[in-house]
Amino acid sequence: MVSRVVLLGVLFGVLIPVDMVPVKNSTDVHEGKLRLKRKYSGELFEEDELMDRDEMTAMDQILEVNSRLRAPRGLSFREGDIAYSYVRSAINCPGNACLWPKSIDGFVYVPYLLSPVYDDMDRITIETGMQEISSGTCIKFIPRTHEASFLDIQPRYGCWSFLGQTGGSQTLSLQTPGCMWSGIAAHEFMHALGFVHEQSRSDRDHYVTIVWKNILPEQIHNFRKQATNNLNSPYDYSSVMHYGRYAFSEDGGPTIIPKPDPYIPIGQRDGPSPLDLHKINVLYSCGVN
Repeated sequence: MVSRVVLLGVLFGVLIPVDMVPVKNSTDVHEGKLRLKRKYSGELFEEDELMDRDEMTAMDQILEVNSRLRAPRGLSFREGDIAYSYVRSAINCPGNACLWPKSIDGFVYVPYLLSPVYDDMDRITIETGMQEISSGTCIKFIPRTHEASFLDIQPRYGCWSFLGQTGGSQTLSLQTPGCMWSGIAAHEFMHALGFVHEQSRSDRDHYVTIVWKNILPEQIHNFRKQATNNLNSPYDYSSVMHYGRYAFSEDGGPTIIPKPDPYIPIGQRDGPSPLDLHKINVLYSCGVN
């Protein structure tokens, strides 16, 4: 009898702490504990802890920097960091008009100018973002010499890019130090190659739930689906182009929940995922002259 009591006591002592451990990546608000709030209307703030920046996705950081951004005259922004002076569809460019041209040697050369304002570490960060794309695709970023169409990479206010090739000098803004993550650079380069954010895909409702009630009312337009060509590629929760779970949250609650597994991490900051590189290769027919 005594041994049974002891055994029950041990089991009780083990089970209670386990039951009290919060589930990692849980999308529920834990009652009785203040959570870190992520608001992108103005600035990030905390209630009882500092934000762990190692957990931020590239898009989290972009939205934090761009929350203080006033769009340059004549430009507007959608989805947080895509600049436009007129509306154009996402990956679906009419006749692939927004794609960078492919050379006869099978490579796609994207000329660029890098502002002299950047210091050596900035240049390394930006060029790392380029290399992360070039190493797995037929895209090659080359310093501009005489090319008419090129990326003009400048430390403007915020992190943003136009979508695809627009022709002529094309500004791509990477503010320093706020945008100086190689994953952010790769994110903006993918916009310049013609890609929108992953959760804007036309088929996204099969893979994520948008929690409309948690989105800042003035930011709801950033969650519209686009008429995208999804390139027969799987949905990629780990794409560097994916919004974070709390993007444009009004009160700290999640705005995007994966399904069927709500706990799967979404977005990241390390650079293009294998599927990101695959989609670039498909869009630009890499390996096919």
